[in-house]
Formats: sequence, C-alpha cells, structure tokens
Amino acid sequence: MKNVCILGVTGSIGTQTLEIIRKEKDNFSLLAVSANTTYEKTIEIICEFKPRYAAITDKNNYEKIKEFCKLKDFKIEILYGMDGLITIASLPMVDIVVTSLVGMVGLRPTLSAICAGKDIALANKETLVVGGQLVMSEAKKHNVKILPVDSEHGAIFQCLQGNDMNDIDKILLTASGGPFRGRKKEELTNVTSKEALNHPKWNMGRKISIDSATLMNKGLEVIEAHWLFNMEYDNINVIVHPQSYIHSMVEYRDGSVIAQLACTDMKLPIQYALNYPLRNKNIIDKLDFFSIGNLTFEKPDYETFICLKLAYKAGEIGGLMPTILNAANEIAVDLFLKDRIKFLSIGDIVEETMDKFNVNTKDVTLESILEMDSQVRKYVNNKYNLL
Repeated sequence: MKNVCILGVTGSIGTQTLEIIRKEKDNFSLLAVSANTTYEKTIEIICEFKPRYAAITDKNNYEKIKEFCKLKDFKIEILYGMDGLITIASLPMVDIVVTSLVGMVGLRPTLSAICAGKDIALANKETLVVGGQLVMSEAKKHNVKILPVDSEHGAIFQCLQGNDMNDIDKILLTASGGPFRGRKKEELTNVTSKEALNHPKWNMGRKISIDSATLMNKGLEVIEAHWLFNMEYDNINVIVHPQSYIHSMVEYRDGSVIAQLACTDMKLPIQYALNYPLRNKNIIDKLDFFSIGNLTFEKPDYETFICLKLAYKAGEIGGLMPTILNAANEIAVDLFLKDRIKFLSIGDIVEETMDKFNVNTKDVTLESILEMDSQVRKYVNNKYNLL
C-alpha cells in the first residue's frame, strides 16, 4: 500500500489520479491533497477520500474549508499556502507525491519532497524547465525516482526500459500540432482564446491548452526531456503526429525505433508512474488497430509557432534562461486569456523578454531561480498589462 500526496488535486491530472486510486484501493491510500480556489470540488474530495491533510493556497477557500471540516468533525489537518504545500509534500508517511500544480508554484514543494526522500510522479513540467539541474541533482543525492506523468515523457520512459542509455541516438517527441496546426501567421492574427482552448485531442487545463496552441507546451517538454533523460538538445526532435496514438519514440544507434502507442488518455501514464515498475490491469480503452486508419507525421512550423524555437534556444543557453522563458510565457498566457493581448503577442513577449534579460549565469540555485522569476514577472506586467 502506497500513501499518496496529490499537489493540485482538483485539476485534470489530479482528478484522473483519483480515478486510479478509486479503482486500485488495495494499492493506494490518499493521505494528503492540495487545492486552490475550487471549494465545492475540494469538499467533495475530502468527503469521499478523507485524507488526513489538505493544503489550501487561496486564503478565503482555506477559511471556508477549515470551518466545514470542523463542523463535520473530520479528522483532517487543514494547512495554508506555500508552507502548507511544502509540509504535505514532505510528510514522513507519504510514499509518492503527484505534482500536478500548474506553473512555477510546483518547484519548491517538489524540491522539498525530493529532499525528504519521496518519489515524484511529475506532471508539473515547469519544475524541470526552470530547476532541472537542481531537481535532478537532488533526486540523485536522495536516491529519489522522478517518474514522468506527461504522456510524451511517460512514453519515452517506457521505450527506454531494458535498454542501455548509451545506445540512444534520438528522442522523438510527438506533438498533435494543437488547434492551429497547418495555419500560417497571417491566419492567427485575430484568433480568440475560445478557439485556442479548443484542443483537437486532449482535455487539459486553460494554461496548458494555450501552451499547446502556441507549441510552447512542446518546447517546455523538450527542456523537460533534456533533464529527465540526460539528452542533448540536438538529439531531441519534435515530430507533429496529428492522430496522437504514438505518444513518443526513441531511436537507437542501430536504427531501431521503439514507439509507445495507446489511446489518448492521461490515466495510463499516471497509472504507470504510480505502479512503477509494475503494470496493472488496464484503466483505459485498448487500441483498435483496425479503426485507427493512417498515422501521419509532419515537421513543426518553427516560424509560425516561434515559442517552440524560443524554448530550444532557452534550453541551449541554459542557466536562468529557461526561468526567463517560463515566467514571461506564464504572464503572456494570462494576458491573452484575459483578452489583453493578441495570440501572436505571446511569442513576441517571450522573445522580447529573453532579449531583455540576457543572463548568462550558470549559478542556478533555488534563490536565483525565484529572484529571476520575480524580476521577469514584474517587468512583463509593468510593460504589457496596461495595453
């Protein structure tokens, strides 16, 4: 029996993790959860699973949930804010932490969990994007497994099993292409947030959906793959595969290519990460190869979707540049979702900010990451929030 902590329990990954726990009650117990502003959903989860700890990052929601649990006489400790996230991620009784928070907020609790010796089922890609060097170093130091939950990295992880890392030639990272695949810049000038949120294959949160539309999500995954699999950027290739049945591939030096295929359902990589190294009974539909039809592949359009090109550039520069990329993108996506900027301005803002903060330092510490993140957010907000 593994005791599970879910950071971001009400989001897409969090709720799908709950589905797995429901179906595998003999294998997993939900010990701790975190949530932000979703009061009703959080209460439902607490009532059903009765975790012993909950960390709430929204002040008003924290007070309401604390009062509810007191009235119901639930034996649960309600914690608040970042300190609460760090506390539940580091609990002695926790065996594995599912990090499904969105954005930079996931870095500190994930690092704390690693330092406490907890295995990580990682769905918060920003943790490795901004702190990959630090995170992987601490994971090695504390003998902690970083188990990828992204469908692409979960696929690569599976394709590597039983093989020698020295035999790898390339990682082939697949992308659906998002809702605007095939369009050119002039066709994207006036697209709305509603259109950008309409992903053709995956049901994701708002921020990740916009990142998918700009291909920044794939760019962040490239940086994540670099750290997870110790692979140079020249050997990480993005391939657009609209059908999304192949979740990623690994090409070996002898020319063999091993691919992982499955239906488009995030519960599979979550289940594999939770049960690793074992496989459990299927929780998703199995592929019907006779109904799939054709599998097609295309090159990414780096000129239209400049965020992918910028992510490669940030990763290759290294140091604090991925932090700059990520912070500028998070603010730009928020501005777009609030209809304050145009869709194509997201990439323009990221590029301009990377040029502005052309920092070449290799001194990557938690403190330097947080300081740079703060500086970039302040700059982008001050410059663009009044547009």
